[in-house]
Amino acid sequence: MLPKSPHHKAASADHSEGDVNLGQRRTDWQAQHIDPATRALLDEDARWFLHQSMSTPCLNALQGAQGAWLTDTAGRRILDFHGNSLHQIGYGHPAVLAAMRETLDTLPFSPRRYTNRPAVDLARRLCQAAPMQGARLLFAPGGTAAIGMALKLARLAAGRFKTISMWDAFHGASLDAISVGGEAVFRRGIGPLLPGSEHVPPCDPGHCVFGCGGSCALRCVDYIDYCLHKEGDVAAVIVETVRCTDVQVPPADYYRRLRQICDRHGALLILDEIPIALGRTGHLFSVERYGIEPDMIVIGKGLGGGSMPLAALIAREGLNVGPHISLGHYTHEKNPLACAAGLAVLDVIEQEGLLARSRRLGDEVLMRLRARAAGMAAVKEVRGAGLLIGIELHAPELAEAVLYRCLSAGLSFKVGQGNVLVLAPPLNVDEADLFWALDCVAGAIAQGL
Repeated sequence: MLPKSPHHKAASADHSEGDVNLGQRRTDWQAQHIDPATRALLDEDARWFLHQSMSTPCLNALQGAQGAWLTDTAGRRILDFHGNSLHQIGYGHPAVLAAMRETLDTLPFSPRRYTNRPAVDLARRLCQAAPMQGARLLFAPGGTAAIGMALKLARLAAGRFKTISMWDAFHGASLDAISVGGEAVFRRGIGPLLPGSEHVPPCDPGHCVFGCGGSCALRCVDYIDYCLHKEGDVAAVIVETVRCTDVQVPPADYYRRLRQICDRHGALLILDEIPIALGRTGHLFSVERYGIEPDMIVIGKGLGGGSMPLAALIAREGLNVGPHISLGHYTHEKNPLACAAGLAVLDVIEQEGLLARSRRLGDEVLMRLRARAAGMAAVKEVRGAGLLIGIELHAPELAEAVLYRCLSAGLSFKVGQGNVLVLAPPLNVDEADLFWALDCVAGAIAQGL
C-alpha cells in the first residue's frame, strides 16, 4: 500500500478506478433491481469467470447497446456516460456497422505477412492528423499492448530503460503497464515490477503534495526536472495528457515546460491518450490543446468504433529505429475489420462535426453544473475538457450513493479516485438526454447521504 501524505485523498486505493464489485450498496441495489432470470445469468457468470476487482462478479447483464443507451436483460434502458471510454460515437453507429459488414464479407482477416487497404488507409490518416512533424504507427489489439510497444521503442531509441510516470495513473493492466501505472489496486501484491519504473506526483492542484493550494504553480513539473537530473539516464516520461479517472486537466504551461525539460535531459515524452483521444476532450488528440509535439502518442478504445478492440502507437519519424526487432508482432496487428471500423470513426467525427460539438457542449455542461454546484456544500469542484466532466465530492461515501441512485434512475457513469463522478457521454449524445443526465446527477447529490 502506498504511504499517504497529509494531502492524500481519503478514497481507498480499492476505489481508485471506480466502483468495485463488493460492498453493501451494490448488494442492496441488486436486491431491488435484479430479477430472477438476470440473477441466474449473473450467478453463471460468477461460476465460470475468474473473479477480479471491478469485473466478475458483475452488477447487471445487457441485451442491447445502441447510440448512447444500454438495455439490460429486464428491458430497462440505461443512458451510458461510462462506456469504458470507447463510445465516442456511440454504440452501433450505422457507418461503423456498414464498414464492418462490407469488410467481413470480403476480408475478415489478414495474416501478418500481408497488408490490406483498411490498415494502410487508417495508418495514413492517423499519422497525417497526429500533432508531430512526420509520424509512423503500429496497431495493436488494445491500449495496454500499445503501451508495451511504446516502452520497448523508448528503450531501443534512447538506449536506456528507466521511466518516470505518475502516481494514480492508469496505463493498462499488464505487468509492464502496471509498472508504469500508479494505482495500488493494480500493483498491490504483484511485484517485483519492471525495474527502473520511477514515479512522481501528478498534476493535481486540489491535492498537491507540493502545496500549490488549488491552482497549479508547476512545482510538480519542476520536480520532474529534478528527478531527471538526479537519475541521469531516464528513457522516457509517460503521462496521461488529461487524466481520465478523475478528470485532471493540466494548465497550458505544464506541457510546454515538460517538453523543454525532456529535451534538456534527453528523455522521450510519451502521452497516453487511450481513453481521451478522438474528440473526448474536444480535439482529435488531446495534446492539441497544449500546442506541443510529443515523441509518441498512444490511442485506443474509441478507435474501434465501440465494437472492435483496436489501439495504435504513433511515433515521430525519427523513432523508426526498430526494423531488427518486433515491437508488437500481434496476430491482429492489421486486422482489416477493426481498421475498417477505425476509418468509419474518423469519418463520423469529421462529417458530424463532433470535435466542435464536444467543445460546445462541454462548455455548456460546465456552466450548468458549476451553477448548480454553487449551492451544494457536498461538491468540491467541477472540472472538465470537452465532454469529459468530473464532479469532485468531499465524501467518497456520497459518490457511491449518487452512483447507485443514478443507476436506479437509468444513468450509468464512473466514479474515479473514490470521490469523483466522471461523466463521459458519446460526443453525439442527444442534448435532451445530456441535460436530463445533469439534472439526475444534481438531484442525486442534493439528497446527501
